[in-house]
Amino acid sequence: MPMERKQAAYSNLDERYAIQGEKYQGQQYSHIYFTRLHHMRNLLHALVPTWKPQLPVTTVLGLEEGKECIIVGTLYKHMKLKPSILDEYSKERSAIPLVKPHNFMHPDDHLILEDESGRVTLAGEIPPAAFVTGVVVALHGKETSAGNFLVEDVLEAGLPPQTALSSADEDKYVVFVSGLSVGSGTFNPLQFQLLIDHITGHLGDENEQTIASNIVRVVVAGNSVHISPRFVNGQLVSSLPVDIMPGCHDPANFSLPQQPLHRCLFSGASAYNTFSSCSNPHQFELDSVQFLGTSGQNIDDLYKYSDAKDKLEFMERTLRWRHLAPTAPNSLGCYPYTDKDPFLVESCPHVYFVGNQDKYETRLLEGPEKQKVRLICIPRFSESGVAVMLNLRNLECSTLSFSTSFDA
Repeated sequence: MPMERKQAAYSNLDERYAIQGEKYQGQQYSHIYFTRLHHMRNLLHALVPTWKPQLPVTTVLGLEEGKECIIVGTLYKHMKLKPSILDEYSKERSAIPLVKPHNFMHPDDHLILEDESGRVTLAGEIPPAAFVTGVVVALHGKETSAGNFLVEDVLEAGLPPQTALSSADEDKYVVFVSGLSVGSGTFNPLQFQLLIDHITGHLGDENEQTIASNIVRVVVAGNSVHISPRFVNGQLVSSLPVDIMPGCHDPANFSLPQQPLHRCLFSGASAYNTFSSCSNPHQFELDSVQFLGTSGQNIDDLYKYSDAKDKLEFMERTLRWRHLAPTAPNSLGCYPYTDKDPFLVESCPHVYFVGNQDKYETRLLEGPEKQKVRLICIPRFSESGVAVMLNLRNLECSTLSFSTSFDA
């Protein structure tokens, strides 16, 4: 007897990432930085009185030598190894070999803080390795005789406020998968079929089928279609709701926010109302659980320009900086908005996921105001055979692993 599949109330919150009435009129990117600084400075100014109540807040132009104060601005990281488009034109004369390292950090990197009034080079207690261009912070310190700002302490905005989770008493699962790479050389059709059969309840014993019937949604976090548009021809979406996000290798616009993939790529699936083509980043709510995720570009870019113990730490930083993609537009392509910065994180998600990573990692991040965020790195399925299952009841995570090799 077929089992009844559970359902969950779904709201798509991608509206902020939709590029609709925007007009490109040759504008530069300074507008985004201005909007970001204005928004973040208001937040940081509100936190300063409890952080360092006795110190005055000033601007870069208002600094006085030896006088302790607080300045708020946008960080710029000067990196000698950062690739420049001009390097390609100076190959003949270049003494430095044009290698492509996975990471552009160098011991000589230094940070500069900038506001509308000017910029100042930073020294002292602010490690360049932990920061990137585009982050807005408040700094406590003083100007030195050399004209630098000697940092004594750093204040980040911290995790944004979070809505309380309503208690749930039944298991409901969301499956995350990314890097399916359908049609590419690494695509394994059998492995993919096993994944679909498992989710749709055509595999396993009664216990596994019961679990499969509790899967309420599948989220495909980027890089699903490589050349071949013959995808999930209705097989998956006929049995449960599916969200598909574009990734860096998909036939979508390159810069963030990536707009939803065209429905014609999924001719079999798009006829179903359970099929949702979504943006990247993707934000949604499922039974009052708030989700926010990307297909990986924002975290991959932080990995090139800064250092952390793992990818989850980069994710944690984006939440503490309250910005999904601080390196956009400096080293990550994004749309030149004039009046908003859609990547600002204004409320704390309960689940924050990033696709197309080298390996599966997860951690529960706890904030100072009882915020709890489940961080998830979703590995590339075509290489790992691993999908991730999240239980909406308790935000616990587990993996679904599919191997088709016979030598195991």
